[in-house]
Amino acid sequence: MNLNLQGRKAIICGASKGLGRACALALAEEGVDLVINARSADTLQQTAEEIRARTGVKVQAVAADITTPAGRAEVLSACPAPDILVNNAGGPPPGDFRDWDQAAWHAALEANMLTPIFMIKAVVDGMQARQFGRIINITSSAVKAPISILGLSNGARSGLTGFVAGLARETVADNVTINNLLPGPFETDRLISTLDLHAQQLGISADQLRQQQMQANPAKRFGDPDEFGALCAFLCGTRAGFINGQNLLLDGGAFPGTF
Repeated sequence: MNLNLQGRKAIICGASKGLGRACALALAEEGVDLVINARSADTLQQTAEEIRARTGVKVQAVAADITTPAGRAEVLSACPAPDILVNNAGGPPPGDFRDWDQAAWHAALEANMLTPIFMIKAVVDGMQARQFGRIINITSSAVKAPISILGLSNGARSGLTGFVAGLARETVADNVTINNLLPGPFETDRLISTLDLHAQQLGISADQLRQQQMQANPAKRFGDPDEFGALCAFLCGTRAGFINGQNLLLDGGAFPGTF
């Protein structure tokens, strides 16, 4: 399927590895030139080189903290008029809400709610003026099915979801869609590290816990990041212009509800 994205420009945040990298690669394979961002310069540059070699598109790596005004300015300077924006940031740490002080809440809101909003604010008017834009926010399945120990993430990402629900209805007439992708368990470094920590707490091996969690999922496996990237790329294409303001859950069917 031709997504008609050849020559478009995209900003991909959190793109050095995991789901962000998968989205960047999928868009590059459709001919999209990229500005990719993450904090780790070495890993980010390696990802940029791999994507260039594999796809031949232009890839500019901007190592910066996207949660800061200076970091956002640096990324936007590299691509001031993107056709596509993929917002992505690692989730805040798990824990008990009784232990979270004001600083912890502010950090979660800054990374997982306010930063995506500020990035959208910076690019959406230009997208509307050019009559094309695709904004994808990578959030979490916890938005749909909250997890008690992920309260910081539940709260911050749900705030972003509510904001997007209103804005998306105002931009779609100008062919600018805004959608959220809600990942469940995918084979990423973050999942592996989380499994290792949880397994230590339970006193079992990481592999044993991995098998338990895979068997608990209806798909009997974890997701492949390439599957996630492919959906992201489709939503950014011209054939997805009528999909707007949606929260698309990718969890192998783990959420037990009908709606």
